[in-house]
Amino acid sequence: MLFVIDFDGTLARHDTVDELLGKFADPAWADVEQDWQDGRITAVECMQRQIRMVKADQVTLENFFRAIEVDESFLPFHRHVCKFAKVAIVSDGLDHAIHVASRHAGLPDMPIYANRLHFVHGGIDISHPHLNAQCKVGNGVCKCAVANQLSGARGGPVILVGDGKSDACLAHSADVVFAKDSLIRYCEEQN
Repeated sequence: MLFVIDFDGTLARHDTVDELLGKFADPAWADVEQDWQDGRITAVECMQRQIRMVKADQVTLENFFRAIEVDESFLPFHRHVCKFAKVAIVSDGLDHAIHVASRHAGLPDMPIYANRLHFVHGGIDISHPHLNAQCKVGNGVCKCAVANQLSGARGGPVILVGDGKSDACLAHSADVVFAKDSLIRYCEEQN
């Protein structure tokens, strides 16, 4: 059994990438977001353009990442399910932000699959170590490929816990979906 847990807006109380952009990026990031929501660009192109708009020094950004609020119900949930299942954070967000927020919240070590954040002079950049050219929704992290890799040859049930567009593809193949926010509407529309 494998639990695939989304981070932004799911494990984290808010969408940390949107909050990061709202605080440190040119307001034009919202136009890029709309292009992605409307299907004019992929998630990869959206994230690359938006992340490069962030203007802040590393100390300021590290303080921001430490302030990310993690849902306090996750720790008891993890303690229970890790007795009989694998648990991984699989996010189309930023790995460094997830690592810092997880450590600061006292979460146990667990696999994290996310886009790689790079500090550059005056801001940040991004790369995509979990990119899959066959990803049906164009995410930087193909959640279907990661779930297939983690569930291995034995297979077993895959449980998705998510909240949005980056979870939509895996929602079709997961055995169980715990959805909130826009993923609820998507699942209802797709039956």
